[in-house]
Amino acid sequence: MKKSLIFTFLISVFSVSLISAQGSQQYTTKSKKAIKYYVESTNYFIRRQYNPALELLQAAVKKDGSFAEAHLRMSKIYMAMGDESQVQHHLQKVVKAQYNNPSFSEAHVLLAEKYFDQSAYQEARKLVNHIIGMEKANRLMQEEARYLLANIDFTEKNIDKPVEFSPKPLGGGLNQLGLQYFPVLTVDQQSMIFTGRRGTMPQYDEDIYISKKQPDGQWSRPESLSDNINTRANEGTCTVSADGRTLIFTACQEGNGFGSCDLFISYKIGEEWSMPKNMGNKINGKSWESQPSLSADGNTLYFVSDRKGGQGRRDIYVTYRNEQGEWCSAENLGKDINTPRDEVSPFIHVNGQTLYFASEGLPGFGKFDLYVSEKNGQSWTKPKNLGYPINTKEDQASLFITADGKDAYYSHEQRQGDHYASSIIYTFVIPQEIRVTNRSSYVEGTVYDAVTKKPLGAKVELMDLNQQKKISDVNSDPKNGDYLMVLTEGSEYALYIDREGYLFQSLTFNYSEKSLQSVAKPLHIDVYLQPITKGTETVLNNIFFDVDKYEIKEISQPELNKVASFLRDNPEIRITINGHTDNQGSAEYNLELSSKRAKAVYDYLVQAGIDQERLQSRGYGQSKPVTSNDTEEGRQKNRRIAFEIL
Repeated sequence: MKKSLIFTFLISVFSVSLISAQGSQQYTTKSKKAIKYYVESTNYFIRRQYNPALELLQAAVKKDGSFAEAHLRMSKIYMAMGDESQVQHHLQKVVKAQYNNPSFSEAHVLLAEKYFDQSAYQEARKLVNHIIGMEKANRLMQEEARYLLANIDFTEKNIDKPVEFSPKPLGGGLNQLGLQYFPVLTVDQQSMIFTGRRGTMPQYDEDIYISKKQPDGQWSRPESLSDNINTRANEGTCTVSADGRTLIFTACQEGNGFGSCDLFISYKIGEEWSMPKNMGNKINGKSWESQPSLSADGNTLYFVSDRKGGQGRRDIYVTYRNEQGEWCSAENLGKDINTPRDEVSPFIHVNGQTLYFASEGLPGFGKFDLYVSEKNGQSWTKPKNLGYPINTKEDQASLFITADGKDAYYSHEQRQGDHYASSIIYTFVIPQEIRVTNRSSYVEGTVYDAVTKKPLGAKVELMDLNQQKKISDVNSDPKNGDYLMVLTEGSEYALYIDREGYLFQSLTFNYSEKSLQSVAKPLHIDVYLQPITKGTETVLNNIFFDVDKYEIKEISQPELNKVASFLRDNPEIRITINGHTDNQGSAEYNLELSSKRAKAVYDYLVQAGIDQERLQSRGYGQSKPVTSNDTEEGRQKNRRIAFEIL
């Protein structure tokens, strides 16, 4: 994470202005020797040759101990060197000598930041209020003072309301590299992919690593993800789809992108990752793009960019993949999330509704804090700070939340000067009050040809029956037939598995009632697709009727439309719609009810434009059960509508 905005300002803009103004500047000392030493230190300071610069500045303050410019420059040098005690000592010298001088308002704000970091909130508040009320104070410094005041107010109000937080470093083979950070997991929590460096010094480049959970629950030693992914350049800050088969990552490869760092995409087919491709100029530009977060189905991407025209310097953007598989032009996520300052490290939960991110522009405990926001239609709810001690006065970022919303993973970094001394991956249990609103689980399995039993690549679509719209779609692996689809509580779903030349299959999931049991246990369902041949039949699991009624419920429309679409795509096919019941009631009644229900489906398809010459309907009542009627589960399976190829 970057250092504070004020520090960046001081080291660059202000130091350059000193060179241009040194010939006419009125210093706070009358000692010509002190001024001479100070001016001689300038070139060393600009070139970051800090030791010779300090020697000259120390000579300057020996000549005049109240020489404010020299003390201020020394504070900047010690800040860059990480010597916080010396930073504070020299800032205090400046503020004491120039308390009412607006030219030194930056020293007041920097010192207030030090007091804030030490929890000396009243001392910090006094200094920032002084700058805010000071006429002719630097506007940027007054803006910094107001920002710091908001953090002081927030911290004093919330520091005594801690959330439960017991982080633990991950053991096993993990945390074996020099540095490891930005962890992401597949939805089954069996694979972790993260950015790593073999050493802590800057000369070690970033690569992407994978660790897998062992039978004993421990993580394996990290391995390079793929020779197709990692190069001699830097690759890092990645994201993976829920099924672990789509990877988007940041690569900073000279001559192979639009800007300094671009986003690249790779697909896993079988056990191999494809050669990555640049995601194109609708996402990447001359600016810096990084820190991607991919939705569960791989069709929505959030990322960070410092491109022009945003709300701040670094903002969160979003892009969508259309029906043709093309990524649309990225859009700024807007003022609901982004501020005039930096927002970084977005993470979209697999439910597609909950966004976690880090911001330094919202009131918090200092620097970058972690926040959560829920998607509300086309907008986002007001971001909520995750609370202390998850957030502290230090930078927080790179949070990953599991599908059930229970556990979080993050990396904790420690700096030494201008580089990281350590970075360790931790986990902790998410406090109840900040867990996701809608938890998720998943269904996974393999798609087969029902005749040959060979694995198939097929399209897998998830429909929200209540909203009557598609939620997501994925493809089963073309080599091994494996598929995985995330299911989120709060609605009823239809899952369609479809491939050209085969009858589609539909599965049904009712997650409308929120209960831990409804999403706690992942499901394994293998699917066997029947080739389109005479006599083959598929059950329509998402056509619903009220008890003893034959009027089709509105929630059935997505399934009926799926049948109509199938018939349009296969104009040579004729079908019969078959109705079946359980054995409750008389055989005569059940035969009549099943016939009317089948006819209702027939009528819907005719109204949808399907030629009635291609359709028949028939009721079988209770005469063709597929399982025993001795249990409610069995009776439910026997109450069904199916269609058969004629």
